[in-house]
Amino acid sequence: MTERMTKEEFKKWLKARTRTFAVQVFKFVDELPRSTSSQVISYQLAKAVSSMGANYREATRAESGADFAHKIGIVEKEADETLFWLEVLADLYPPPHKLRMALDPLLNESDELLRLFISIHKGCKKN
Repeated sequence: MTERMTKEEFKKWLKARTRTFAVQVFKFVDELPRSTSSQVISYQLAKAVSSMGANYREATRAESGADFAHKIGIVEKEADETLFWLEVLADLYPPPHKLRMALDPLLNESDELLRLFISIHKGCKKN
């Protein structure tokens, strides 16, 4: 992200970032073992990460400030759920498991996105 983005540039950047993240998670999920636990987690994780991106897109088309605040709150919840499922996978596959090389960057990105959406949501509450 550049130092000085317009509001529209920021929205476009964050839409792309959430979409890219969803694709990365989907690719990761496809590489998980076919155990019962991995299948349950994969399903929940895929739903949460796709909902995060889709709901952010919807939030950018909000009809009012209150509508945006409500929708960005949903995005924050989906981002938190995404991080939860990635953390569960991290507990299931601790280092030096081969999946950790792909999982650790997803954990970092998920944490960054959650912090970003928390900040955006807090900004809404102040206004």
